[in-house]
Amino acid sequence: MSTLVLDATTKTITAVMSGAAATNNPEFTAAWADSTSASLTEGASDGALNGTSLVTLVAAPAASTRRVIKWITIQNKDTAPVTVTISYANSSGSTSRQIAKVTLAVNDTWTTDGTFDSTGNLKTSASGSGTVTTVSVVSANGLAGTVATATTTPAITLSTSITGVLKGNGTAISTATAGTDYLAPPSGTAILKANSGGALANATAGTDYLAPPSGTAILKANSGGALANATAGTDYLAPPSGTSILKANSGGALANATAGTDYVAPSGALGTPSSGTLSSCTVDGTNPVGFRNVPISSNATNTLVVGDVGKVLSVTAGQTVPNSTFAAGDVVVIFNNSASSITLTMSITTAYIAGTDTDKGTMTLATRGVATILFLSGTVCVVSGNVS
Repeated sequence: MSTLVLDATTKTITAVMSGAAATNNPEFTAAWADSTSASLTEGASDGALNGTSLVTLVAAPAASTRRVIKWITIQNKDTAPVTVTISYANSSGSTSRQIAKVTLAVNDTWTTDGTFDSTGNLKTSASGSGTVTTVSVVSANGLAGTVATATTTPAITLSTSITGVLKGNGTAISTATAGTDYLAPPSGTAILKANSGGALANATAGTDYLAPPSGTAILKANSGGALANATAGTDYLAPPSGTSILKANSGGALANATAGTDYVAPSGALGTPSSGTLSSCTVDGTNPVGFRNVPISSNATNTLVVGDVGKVLSVTAGQTVPNSTFAAGDVVVIFNNSASSITLTMSITTAYIAGTDTDKGTMTLATRGVATILFLSGTVCVVSGNVS
C-alpha cells in the first residue's frame, strides 16, 4: 500500500474535478495516524467532492506532528464518468504536486492502492497507444476468412477448405484419418461389436449375441444359452379348453373342476318366483330383503355402536353419541320409551339439531319422543325429532 506523510502544518491532500457532476459528486474517505514524540493518534475524514472547487481530503497536521496517511478512497457516485485530480499541496510555497489524475467510470473507486471497478476487481490499463486503420485475415493453419468494412466497423467471417472430420494439433486444424484418429463406422445394418483393435465390426448371430428364434411360441433358454420355443405341458402349463372352473391336478397342470367334488354348486332358487323379480327372499330366515321395516332393538351399554345403524333403539335411559365411530350416511333412531325425558350426550365433535346452526353438547329427548340421528361424517351429525 502506498504511504503519504504530511510533516508540516502547511501540507494537505486535495482533490478537484475537471467539471461539474451530472447528478451526484464523487464521495471520499481518508484515514491517518498522527505521530508525535509522545503519542500516536488515529483519525479519519469523509465527504464529497465539489465539482471544480478544490476539496481538502486530508487536512494539515498540528505542529510537531507527522500525519501518516493510511488510505484515501474516491468513489464515482455520479451517473457519468468523472475525471479527478488528487494533489499534495504545500501552502508555504504555493506548491501543489499532482499525485494522480484518473477518469472513473460510474461506481469505480480510486484508492491509494489502485482503481477498482464496481465488482471490486482491480483495473489495469495497457501502456502505449495507436490507431487501427484496417483489418484483414491471413489464411493459415487450415483457416481462411473475409472482412467486411475492414476500415470502419470490421466484421470477420472465418472459413475452412478442410472437409470431413476435423482434428487439431495445438496449432492448426486438419482432416482426421479414419482408423487412426477415430473409429470408422462399419458398413451394413447388423448389430455392432468392438473388435480386438478397438474398432467397430459387425457382430455374428449365435456367437456374439443370441439370435431370436422364429415363430410366435413362448420362449425358453436352452442348454446352450440360446432362446428356443418352449413346449406346452413340458416347459409350461398349457391352458385347458372350455369355460369351467379350474383346479390344479396332481401333475401340477390346470384341469376342469367338478361340481360337487371340487366346489359346492348352487342349487335351488333364492326365493319365489325362481326367476324374474323375487318376492319372498329373507336376509336371515325371518326379515325380508329390502327396506320394508326398521328393526327395533335396545341398548344395554347406553352408548351407540356401529351395530345400531339402521335400527330403532327403544331405551329408558340417557344415550351417548361417540365421536369417530360412524360413517357418512349412517342413521340411528332413538325412542324414549319412558315417562320422563332423557339426555343425549353428544361426544361427537359437532352435533346440530335439525334447522339450527348451534353445536350442541347435550340434547333432551322428550317423553315417548323419537330422535333420528343422521351422520354426515364420523365427527358431524344432525338430530331431528322431539329434541331440544
